[in-house]
Amino acid sequence: MILFFVSLQYLIAIKMKYSELERKVKKIGCYDTGKQMNGHPLWYSPVTGKVFQMSNHGGEEVAKGTLNAIMKAAGLK
Repeated sequence: MILFFVSLQYLIAIKMKYSELERKVKKIGCYDTGKQMNGHPLWYSPVTGKVFQMSNHGGEEVAKGTLNAIMKAAGLK
């Protein structure tokens, strides 16, 4: 039963829009630094101490690999 629950959480995390991801990273204390790299805003995570790129595509879904990388850098994984 626990394995099913864990895999269900993972499946839910695979599909997420940029706006939803932004809300989640803000909730744990991440913030936009005001700087950009290649047109993408740079965010800072106090949880991991890392600066990471986000995107400003709002309603678009985040690609699976991109989502995992951002969640890891932000400290959500």
